[in-house]
Amino acid sequence: MLEDTKYAALIKTLAEKAEKNNRISESLYDKYDVRRGLRNPNGTGVLVGLTEVGNVEGYRIVDGVKQPDEGRLYYRGYNLMDLVKGFQSEKRFGFEEIAYLLLVGELPSAVQLQDFKALLGSFRQLPAGFTENMILKIPSRDIMNKLQRSVLVLYSDDNNPDSIEIENMMRQSIQLIASFPTIISYGYQAKAHYFDGKSLYIHQPDPTLSTAENLLRLSRPDCLFTTIEAETLDLLMAIHAEHGGGNNSTFAIHVVSSSGTDTYSAISSAVGALKGPKHGGANSKVTAMVEVIKTECEDWNDESKLKAYLSGILDKKYFDGTGLIYGMGHAVYTLSDPRAILLKEKALELAEEKGYEAVKTFKLYTNIENLTKELIRERKGENATICSNVDLYSGFVYEMLNIPSDLFTPLFAASRIAGWCAHRLEQVASDTKIMRPAYQSDIFDRVYTNIKNRT
Repeated sequence: MLEDTKYAALIKTLAEKAEKNNRISESLYDKYDVRRGLRNPNGTGVLVGLTEVGNVEGYRIVDGVKQPDEGRLYYRGYNLMDLVKGFQSEKRFGFEEIAYLLLVGELPSAVQLQDFKALLGSFRQLPAGFTENMILKIPSRDIMNKLQRSVLVLYSDDNNPDSIEIENMMRQSIQLIASFPTIISYGYQAKAHYFDGKSLYIHQPDPTLSTAENLLRLSRPDCLFTTIEAETLDLLMAIHAEHGGGNNSTFAIHVVSSSGTDTYSAISSAVGALKGPKHGGANSKVTAMVEVIKTECEDWNDESKLKAYLSGILDKKYFDGTGLIYGMGHAVYTLSDPRAILLKEKALELAEEKGYEAVKTFKLYTNIENLTKELIRERKGENATICSNVDLYSGFVYEMLNIPSDLFTPLFAASRIAGWCAHRLEQVASDTKIMRPAYQSDIFDRVYTNIKNRT
């Protein structure tokens, strides 16, 4: 115990020195015109590459000035709204079609889509011994941590893991897209059993079912789900599958892939980026905020009282003290987030199936959306804009689907893996230069001191 105390004190001292010596002065960023977060002064992103996989539009630049605009999201040049309306109007699941489009670059025919679905189905089973040895014997409290480790371990089961030939990477991509739902479902079951004391349910994936159907099947004790539940989860996956090359986890794919490394290393880096609360965990913040509103707001059905409470959140009086109303605002979208529009419509449909309390909660979410817009205009002027983002409704939908919060971000990963793999294919095929941006140093010519003269 004495040694532990001594080492703890030493680590504390080292950390204090490191914190002091790693603080870069704010003024230096202006001095060297550094684009922090790769953002321009007007909030737009610094242009660092080209992509034809996806594109996000949320504003216009007019005479050098950023102007608000309705949001648009394109997958391989196709408007997401058109893609979703296409498969929904035909009563089809859409995630597999989206994955094909992103990977291949064109929409599949009916026969091509059927073959692709069968291919995914054939890869849903994990390698022999993987479930027992990697997931059940080494459970994790965090499913994203389990997913990241599992991706790296899959390298060992691949007979040709390092080749960056397009055909090989296509095979790896399809295997990863197929196996992610199984990994996160089993990872959650292990976590729930070994850390939360719940019963352990390990169901076999059904190769004839869609990705969304398999996720619901694998994550529930009885394997049962309704059509509207599967359709809603499928929509969630379709709208989360891709979001341009500049989002943090996809940019990580481009950076790591540019080094020529293997697919598993590149994808695990994206999983690690998505795990960060600034990227993949926003929907959990929304649901936590709504629960606090339900508990602390005097009457959240009364719009005037809800508005007053939301004003208090903006004033840093309530919830987590950050002054943020989670689920509102986006780095690119200004007037609208097309994903939020699509999900809001489906969320109401699901809420109506679930019953009165769900519809009542849906109304709370829409009131938060509308009242926040009012508050921002009142505080910043009539021309101030803010829109709901996809996270406002995604956490609510997950809750209606009885999906535990432990799986919120992993489900995001199981969707975005399609976009990640598409961007990796594009990076390797199009740009052979390793990414190496510049960093400016402002510390020079320190005089070396002999160790006996150091204090």
